[in-house]
Amino acid sequence: MLESEQLQRLLTTEMPYGKHKGTLIADLPGNYLNWFAREGFPKGDLGRLLALMHEIDHNGLKGLLEPLRRR
Repeated sequence: MLESEQLQRLLTTEMPYGKHKGTLIADLPGNYLNWFAREGFPKGDLGRLLALMHEIDHNGLKGLLEPLRRR
């Protein structure tokens, strides 16, 4: 999958369970993403998206998603 497709999916995929069920992956709070980074990301596609969002959030790069939000 191309990186741009993965970035777009952060803005269209909702967290399917837990405290933040229904929240877009791109809108999950940093402390929640940090928890997954410590405890382990889920397997599969969801885990890959959460790990990507964690990297973006951790490195202060959330602004990269803004142009995609406007599409």
